Amino acid sequence: MAVPAPSPKRILIVEDDPSIAMGLEMNLQAEGYQVTVCNDGEQGHELARAGGFDLVILDVMLPKMNGFEVLRSLAKKRGDATPIIMLSARGAEMDKVMGLELGAEDYVTKPFSLAELLARVRTVLRRGARPVGEAELFDFGDVVINAATREVRRNGALVDLTATEFDVLFCLVEARGRVLSREQIQSAVWGENHHGTMRTIDNFLLQLRQKLEDEPTRPKHLMTVRGVGYRFVP
Repeated sequence: MAVPAPSPKRILIVEDDPSIAMGLEMNLQAEGYQVTVCNDGEQGHELARAGGFDLVILDVMLPKMNGFEVLRSLAKKRGDATPIIMLSARGAEMDKVMGLELGAEDYVTKPFSLAELLARVRTVLRRGARPVGEAELFDFGDVVINAATREVRRNGALVDLTATEFDVLFCLVEARGRVLSREQIQSAVWGENHHGTMRTIDNFLLQLRQKLEDEPTRPKHLMTVRGVGYRFVP
């Protein structure tokens, strides 16, 4: 019996610049994705809330509802955390930090290389596509990490982590006590060609400590090694 081909990944583009939206739509369709396009924040918000998408590409400067407002609202509602890549002509570090702290998986500054954006799309979609096999469990304190299902539980309750938060955490756990520099973490999670800042890593560790440590300001497991980077202590 022939195995049915997997359904194409569905991507929502929320972008009010017609030329950018059209270019993204054509190239993503050429890559085999099923693409939906809208040009204002309110419509994008409603489509994303309705679900059914594997990825959202979201511009910041949108009519009716800006990208940060859309992201903030979706973060309150999303249970399965559909990954979001932010697009913006604003390249200030604080804008990037805000987008990532609100739950975006990546932040791309315009003008951008189309090849690079497509590579980031593939990377983000690949993060959530790890097949479920025999459970590979790691635990520390009251936290259990299931590498196969990409689930993290604390005292038995599911912890709501974004795909990138999970990848940063698992990068440290897999190092098994070795100290990793910020550059090593960034390369492992985003790839060598990512142009984020080292401050991004610090913010992800802050978020993870708030979700997983008993005393986030006095962590016992996600440790800072001053002048070097971070290490995981079981």
